[in-house]
Amino acid sequence: MAADGLSISLNLPCVFSPKSRQYLAVCAQDGRLRVWNTDSKTLHQEYVPSAHLSATCTCVAWGPCRTVKEGPQRKRRKSEAAQVEEKADLLAMGTAAGTVLIYSTAKGSLHCTLDGGHSGGVNCVHWHPEDGLLYSGSDDTNIVEWDLQSGKTRSKWKADRAAVTSLCVSPDGKLLLSAGHVIKMWDLETKEVYRKFTGHSTAVTTLRFATTRPPDSNGLYFLSGAAHDRLLSVWQVREDGKDKNSVVSFTLTDEPQHVDLITSSSKEEAVRLAVVCKDGQLHLFEHFLNGPCKKPLSPSCSVQMSDTKDSPMPIPLLAAALGADPRSVLLAYGNHLQPVMENAEINTAERHVCLTRDIKTNLSLSMETTVSKVKTPIVNAKSKVLIPGLPGHKAPVVSAPQGTEKRKKDAGNKEMSIAEQLGEINLDASSSQKGAPKAAASLQTDNYAVLLMQGLESKDANILNKVFQTRKEVEIKKTVARLPLPAVIPLVEELTTRLQGNPLVACMMVRWLKAVLMHHTSYLASLPDLVTQLGVLYHMIESRVKMFHKLTKLHGKLHLLTTQVAANDSRNPVSDVDHTAKLVYEEESADEEEASGDEALPSEDSDVS
Repeated sequence: MAADGLSISLNLPCVFSPKSRQYLAVCAQDGRLRVWNTDSKTLHQEYVPSAHLSATCTCVAWGPCRTVKEGPQRKRRKSEAAQVEEKADLLAMGTAAGTVLIYSTAKGSLHCTLDGGHSGGVNCVHWHPEDGLLYSGSDDTNIVEWDLQSGKTRSKWKADRAAVTSLCVSPDGKLLLSAGHVIKMWDLETKEVYRKFTGHSTAVTTLRFATTRPPDSNGLYFLSGAAHDRLLSVWQVREDGKDKNSVVSFTLTDEPQHVDLITSSSKEEAVRLAVVCKDGQLHLFEHFLNGPCKKPLSPSCSVQMSDTKDSPMPIPLLAAALGADPRSVLLAYGNHLQPVMENAEINTAERHVCLTRDIKTNLSLSMETTVSKVKTPIVNAKSKVLIPGLPGHKAPVVSAPQGTEKRKKDAGNKEMSIAEQLGEINLDASSSQKGAPKAAASLQTDNYAVLLMQGLESKDANILNKVFQTRKEVEIKKTVARLPLPAVIPLVEELTTRLQGNPLVACMMVRWLKAVLMHHTSYLASLPDLVTQLGVLYHMIESRVKMFHKLTKLHGKLHLLTTQVAANDSRNPVSDVDHTAKLVYEEESADEEEASGDEALPSEDSDVS
């Protein structure tokens, strides 16, 4: 998951769960972990790291499937005991802060935090297939073996001079592959180097074992991919040690981002490989690994996706998972914030396949409850519940009130209507003016966010005018921060429209636009059609920047002129004249000042001389 010389977080992790492929784990631009159900195509769980754990997620790996106890269960019969199904549960997330977070999908919460092992950002994590161990590689050039039972470091050793960017444990759990610029194979029992492999000029980002055969039979193969490299190299671990060069190469159109394969257990069984590249294309390979092959192998089938518009635009593929049927592939495509999952039938007899799908690149303003709030906690009657109050959020279910006293207390607490909230905004505006009597305003930042969302959805100018009239920087920043991501683009479009109007209104809109860019830059950068959506705003800012250069020149000429006039007239102090020129510059429009300056400057200069 690392990138050579670039921030690792640019490659956002996107991984299917093992075996059944029931879940898709995605770390998006907003820093949240989302687990999607591939069967129902809905959001299963969502995890938001705490403030002290909010470092960027750099890599994600599913743990081996296991039997999970989700709560008190009845005693099973002997006939039912054999029907217990193992499910994917634990997720390991490496962070840029050097910690590893273990998330449990069965509990819907953080299982444990592994820290103290790395002094640099974690680039890769990989699970041991059986022993409940986890391996992590970091920028500090070390590999750490974690014991999940105790949550502590079991072993730690220096892997290379460069950062460790990829790890992979063999199917039998005896060997470990690690890579930076050099690929090393470690004996996990002794923690000593078993073999070394060199051939990549950039950091290795992908390591996968391709066969399950033992290394002493000349039948153990693994593949590797590197940053900015359009080849996947296959290496053979030979008993005689003559394995310095790769034996097979698979050609790609771009750097590999996601790799899924079905391993081979014998020479008569082919390895099936699905590779999603950085350019959003999927390449399928099928090859019998039996010694070296001189020519690079082209994909048996390449898959691209596009929308159904008149001028088709490509839809990027995020991940792919192979099934038992060679023609069936589970795909994840679109955006990391809301990916689309589909089990597609692909005609592998054709070399190039283009799938057309009608997906909306812009997320809807109306957020479903299952997306925004995954679990509803049961709250005790004595607990105090704090509700965000944004559209799309669902309040926790409070247990039934015991007695009539509770009802009497709640009867006096009534929710404010939209008219009352608008009145409170007027009260805030009037109390902020000089000389106005102070009034106790009860409107909170959440109410501003609610009103702003309602105004954007209904396009009610009255509501939007009331919200945009606030001048407090803190309230503007908090309101923008509380907005859901689907409301960002409508807000930017509304601000762009208002920036083209009255200069005084435009000055107030700049504060809102500044807050949007500060809080939601990562989301805006992830949109595929950002240029078309923000083109008007970009051209407007560019024209104003060009005009600002002319205005500064005009302001300098006026300042020089007024100081010369003041020097000749001893009755007007220089400071008063400067203050007057400043007021004239701020009140008059830019076009009028430029026109008057071009006509008046030559005659006034002659008078002064």
